[in-house]
Amino acid sequence: MASPLKDPQIAKKLVESLQGDLRSLSAEGKRKYPHVKEASEQIQLKLRTICTKSEDVMSGLVPASAEIIQPFVMGCDTKNPKIVQLCLTSVQKLISHEAISVTAADNILGMLWNLMEAGLEELKLLQTAIILITTNSVVQHDSLAKALVLCFRLHFTKDSTTINTAAATIKHLVSCVFERVVTEDKVPLQASTSEVSLEELKNHSKTPPHSLRPCAGDAYLLFQDLCQLVNADQPFWLVGMTEMTRTFGLELLEAVLTAFPQIFLQHKEFSFQLKEKVCPLVIKLFSPSLKYRQGMPPPPSPTPVERPFFPIVMRLLRIVCALIKHYYCILVTECEIFLSLLVKFLDSEKPNWQRCLALEVLHKLSVQPDLLRSFTQSYDMKLHSTKIFRDIVNGVGTYIQSQFMNPSLSTTTTGNKTPDTHGTPPALVGGLPVGGGVTPQAAFMYRGVWIPIVFTVPAGQARPTYLEMLDKVDPPTIADGYGLSLAFYCLLEVVKSVRILVQGEPVNENQSQTSSIKKNISAEERGLDEELINSSWCGLLAALSLLLDASTDESATEAVLKSMKMFGELCGELEMTTPRDAFITALCKASLPPHYTLTILNSTAAAQNPGLQSKDHSRSSSQDLASLATESVERSQVVAVGTPLPTASLPAGAHQGPVMLTAKNIQCMRSLLSVAHCNGGVLGTAWHLVLTTLQHLVWILGLKPSAGGSLKASQQISDSSNAVITTAVMSDLPVLASMLSRLFESSQYLDEVALHHLIDALCKLSSESMELAYTNREPSLFAVAKLLETGLVNLHRVEVLWRPVTNHLLEVCQHPHQGMRCWGAEAVTTMVKAALSHKYDTELHQNVKLQSMILGPLQELSYIPQADIRQRQLECVLQVLHNNGDKLVHGWPLILGVIGALNNDQGEKLIQTAFQSLQLVVTDYLPIIPCVYLQNCVEVAAKFGLQNRELNISLTAIGLLWNISDFFYQNRQRIESELAAAQSREPGSDVPGGEVPPFDALWMSLYVKQGELCVDQRPAVRKSAGQTLFSTISAHGGLLQTNTWKKVVWQVLFPLLENVQKLSSTASNVKDEAATGNILIHHSRDTAEKQWAETCVLSLAGVARTFNAKRKVLQTIGDFPRAWSLLLEYIETNAMCNNAEVSLAALKSFQEILQMSGDPKDKSDDLLTLMKPPSEVVMSRSEDTSKALPRSSSEDSDLDLALWTAAWKVWLNIGTSATKPPPSPGGKAPDRGVYVPSQAFLTALIQTFPPLFEHIKTRFVAADLQKLSSVLKTALCVPVHGDASPFIIPSFPDVTTTPLQEASLAAMEVLIKAVQSGPESMQSMYPDIFDQLLTFVEFGVRVPKFGQLEAKAFGAVKGPQVDWVTMNFVPFAEKSVEMVVNLYGVSAKHPVVVQAHVLQKIIQTFRLPLSYKYTCPSPSTWVLVINSLLTVLGVGLPVARKQGAAFQDMWGELARTLEDFLFPKQPSPSTLSMEDFQRDEAIDCKVIQMIRDDILSYSSTIPADFVKQIMKLLNRGSIHSTSSDSFIGQ
Repeated sequence: MASPLKDPQIAKKLVESLQGDLRSLSAEGKRKYPHVKEASEQIQLKLRTICTKSEDVMSGLVPASAEIIQPFVMGCDTKNPKIVQLCLTSVQKLISHEAISVTAADNILGMLWNLMEAGLEELKLLQTAIILITTNSVVQHDSLAKALVLCFRLHFTKDSTTINTAAATIKHLVSCVFERVVTEDKVPLQASTSEVSLEELKNHSKTPPHSLRPCAGDAYLLFQDLCQLVNADQPFWLVGMTEMTRTFGLELLEAVLTAFPQIFLQHKEFSFQLKEKVCPLVIKLFSPSLKYRQGMPPPPSPTPVERPFFPIVMRLLRIVCALIKHYYCILVTECEIFLSLLVKFLDSEKPNWQRCLALEVLHKLSVQPDLLRSFTQSYDMKLHSTKIFRDIVNGVGTYIQSQFMNPSLSTTTTGNKTPDTHGTPPALVGGLPVGGGVTPQAAFMYRGVWIPIVFTVPAGQARPTYLEMLDKVDPPTIADGYGLSLAFYCLLEVVKSVRILVQGEPVNENQSQTSSIKKNISAEERGLDEELINSSWCGLLAALSLLLDASTDESATEAVLKSMKMFGELCGELEMTTPRDAFITALCKASLPPHYTLTILNSTAAAQNPGLQSKDHSRSSSQDLASLATESVERSQVVAVGTPLPTASLPAGAHQGPVMLTAKNIQCMRSLLSVAHCNGGVLGTAWHLVLTTLQHLVWILGLKPSAGGSLKASQQISDSSNAVITTAVMSDLPVLASMLSRLFESSQYLDEVALHHLIDALCKLSSESMELAYTNREPSLFAVAKLLETGLVNLHRVEVLWRPVTNHLLEVCQHPHQGMRCWGAEAVTTMVKAALSHKYDTELHQNVKLQSMILGPLQELSYIPQADIRQRQLECVLQVLHNNGDKLVHGWPLILGVIGALNNDQGEKLIQTAFQSLQLVVTDYLPIIPCVYLQNCVEVAAKFGLQNRELNISLTAIGLLWNISDFFYQNRQRIESELAAAQSREPGSDVPGGEVPPFDALWMSLYVKQGELCVDQRPAVRKSAGQTLFSTISAHGGLLQTNTWKKVVWQVLFPLLENVQKLSSTASNVKDEAATGNILIHHSRDTAEKQWAETCVLSLAGVARTFNAKRKVLQTIGDFPRAWSLLLEYIETNAMCNNAEVSLAALKSFQEILQMSGDPKDKSDDLLTLMKPPSEVVMSRSEDTSKALPRSSSEDSDLDLALWTAAWKVWLNIGTSATKPPPSPGGKAPDRGVYVPSQAFLTALIQTFPPLFEHIKTRFVAADLQKLSSVLKTALCVPVHGDASPFIIPSFPDVTTTPLQEASLAAMEVLIKAVQSGPESMQSMYPDIFDQLLTFVEFGVRVPKFGQLEAKAFGAVKGPQVDWVTMNFVPFAEKSVEMVVNLYGVSAKHPVVVQAHVLQKIIQTFRLPLSYKYTCPSPSTWVLVINSLLTVLGVGLPVARKQGAAFQDMWGELARTLEDFLFPKQPSPSTLSMEDFQRDEAIDCKVIQMIRDDILSYSSTIPADFVKQIMKLLNRGSIHSTSSDSFIGQ
């Protein structure tokens, strides 16, 4: 119903206007049409009446409107144009003011219908119809149908203006009808409607379903009839329709479907129409398009195949697009058919325009992610359903491939026979079209087919071209490249939509893709995401790879790369490794020259990525690589020419020619870097593909690793004959290198799993390079450098990567190729230094495990024999010590282990470098090294001492050991307490100790190592080590406990003596010219034997000195007697050695230990006291003997006596053995054949007796004296070698006793004193002592022989020709005479002396020199003897007179002696001076006087026979004196 206007003014104006129109109508019809005039006047009156009746004019107009319009209807019936125009204008006013009733509206429609049939005012009719229907809804149902039919019939007139206006009117009215439904639906229902009846819907009629409201019913009937008309059937509601074009009907259907989806979705009746009418209709109308095959002969059927008609197909596709877009949810099955049809339309057999139309539809669909998700859910994820999404992607991809692979099929012939072929490429230089006025055009080029990109489309938008050509009847000419361009953008949109579905819509374009990943997705969503990828990746990859290969435009290339990166990232996020690796492989291939693509990546990619190669894109192995390379150069400018990187899978020489990199390769490389940088976390195993490619690119570009793992342009690029780098790329190289570094720096943001994937890939890549290097080809160091770079930026989680990275780098370090090996070492050492300097949450020195792990690889390098590795390792250690030495703490064992990992195969430089580190440790770091590791320092220092490459280092190392011992001593309290604490904390740890306290164990390790150095092969080292060892023991031994001393004796000192003895016995006695070179060496050290002799001397002296100095401690160790015996055994063995130096030193050592008296104030104890530690340290130490077990004095004396008895036996053994004459006569080869002990040796031996005797005199018996006498006699008999005699035997006139003779006399004096002061048992030795002394006296007259050795008397030696010279015994004999006299003076009356006939023996012995008199070797001898005899007789004769029985034989001997003296056989020499003669005469007188006083005066007590002999002697003397007066007279 009409709603009257409320404004009275408007109503008033309307009435006035109507009255004016009526007056005009009346005037026009006054002549010809009186009935019109009459009707007009009546209505005028009627209007005036309405106006006067009520102020609400409108309320009066509407009911009377049927009457009011009557004059105008009658005017139109006149068919007079002027009148008709006037009437239509007036009717329009009424309609527009909503001043008509339903009846009036019907009347108006009748009027319009008549005018339409009459063909009058057609445009005015259409205008009136629009106003009538759109102003309000008074026209409904059949009236509405009539109005629509009226417009449809006007649409089919012959006037084009009318046709077009009618078409627009119809579209507007149809839209208006459906808009009424929308308005109606907004009004709530007052009463419930009846249920929808399917049977009612199926039975088409002119009445709408009862379930619909009025406006919806009209719309339903209108839509139903439109479908009928398009299907060429009769309408039910639009009665009177005579004709209808299918194109127009399809346009109307599409307009309704597009504009009013809510009506069809809300009302089941309309949904039913869609399913039952529209979809079948569309499918039916698609039939010609499906059956037609372009270029194929017609099939042998009775009816010819109908050709597809562009207007119909285009409109059908628009409807399909609308149906899919808006009604997919209710038309799932139908949409499956439509989408399959769209894919089929892409076939190469279809006309090109049809393919492009289908692409435009697919493009519109691809920009809608929700639709793609629906397709996947409804079709691809269903078991037995068509894989629609997959088919769409594959269809578009196949279309793209067909454009290049089958160019002949892409040529389309239109209805007008206009050929539509691809364009020909313009002239190309470096991949860019050139020519006069030609701008570079973006295009694709492949296999000689050049296809331009003819338009660009903003992302996310679809701008169809041919779908909008509603005015075209004939198929349009498709622009070159339009289809390919459209398919290209379609693929890009598919990728973008899939990304949105998987990741969600990013907030803005700059947002990183990974930040919008959906979190915590359900299993269903996960399945959908995976299906999206599975359905699309093969087709996308094949097509995008082809487009990437064919692209000649940088922006197009970038778009393809972006899509490939995006899709690869999605696959990675979803952990779909096969598609991910396929896309990564494609990117990698695009980054490399063509022949690289076919050799490097196919082996890995083809096996795992079946989708990478479609049948249209596969290439035969026989294709010419050169053509590929040429075409790639045409597509993109060459920017670099370089040498290829050899691979292990190819034989050597397979890659000899240079390879070319284009700008596109570099662009792809950047894209690959971007993928790895942004999506490293999802690459997984694809890292290997990426890194392999980057490695080859880096090699071709000449980038080489530098410090820290970053890459720099090689300096050799310009020099290489094969390498050509353009200026643009040359400046770009630092950027690429920086991108590479940033890629690996970004690994710090990867999760641990992703990081392991990266590291595994680098290790695998490096292993391949190592394999290559084994064939002596130059390897790439890319992987090693990047392992280092990755390690350095991930130190904050060092536990995750350390072992895999360093384990591989250690393998690299063992490679025989020097370059690779050195870089491995560089990487290891750099990482260790960086890791030690890194700041950790827990301080490194507090994390023992971590520190050990970090230093482990550095230590592992020690097992690699190559010197260059060792050099880098040691340089690293030195830097670590300088930079991190104060934080090592528990890392010291490893560091010291590295320093000490030396062997004699290493060069001097290495040993010097290592030693530098050790010196730094000892000088700077000893105070901060934990005490439990000090033993390691000792062991390492000892190793340097033992190495034999550098003598100076060995000697310095021994000095370091001394420094270490000083450090131990100065810090003894701290070290002792720390070691004890460590042992208590960790009883099973490696804290030094065990049976002895830890601190003592530390000292023991020092002594043991020094002991090892004492037997080094080099004399200088042995000497230095020996001095250091014994100095250390002497200086710091007071700190050791008793148990430790026991270990020192048995584990250090005696093993040292044993080793020295063993080695010296096997040493060579031949001079080694090679060993000494040009160095002058003293003859006493010119053989190994002589050098070892020095070591023997030093060792034995040191041990003896230690025994002497540490006597008190050593005597408490329990098995001291065994030690003592062993020491004596060594002394004995060495003393009996043929080497004079060793034997003499052994005796010196013997003397050393003999100084071990019980007097605590002796010098050794004084020295020991000075060395004692402070009193607080002495507690429980070796010098504190108060805690030793108490022993009785008798036990001590017994023990001491046993010890000294053993010493006495050794002395006797030495003396007996050393003085034993040589077995064979002659001295032909004195240096070799005969060993004769030296005078110094013998002197030392004899000098040893007095101190020894002090200890054994309590048990010294006659048998011992006999043995001693034997040794003394034989020792004195030993001659001197002729060469040495001038230095030993005093020359005339300075005749004195030799040291040996002095020692012998001293020994006798000691013995005499002991006997004199000793007990009776000792005094019984008087006779033996006299015998010994008398033997010495005889030596002065009768020189003894040394066995069968021939010797000259000392006075007869003239020149050095004599081999052996006897000693001068005269002074010695004379001193012996004096001793005899003195001894007899005190012991003459001793019974033993009397009983042993000592006096007789003295006289008998004296008789010898007295009988020789002037023939004695020295004239002083007989003078001394006769005086001594007189002295002895002065003492002995009184005793003899008293005890005559004991002296019976003495008298006869005395008589003979006096006779021999007074009457010598040889006369006095003629040279005798007067003074001497007178002296001799005076002596004779003294003898006569003694006879007179001491003999003849006591003749009564003297045997008669003796007196007779004396008298005869005197008688003879008187005669003799007379005969000799002549001398006096003279």
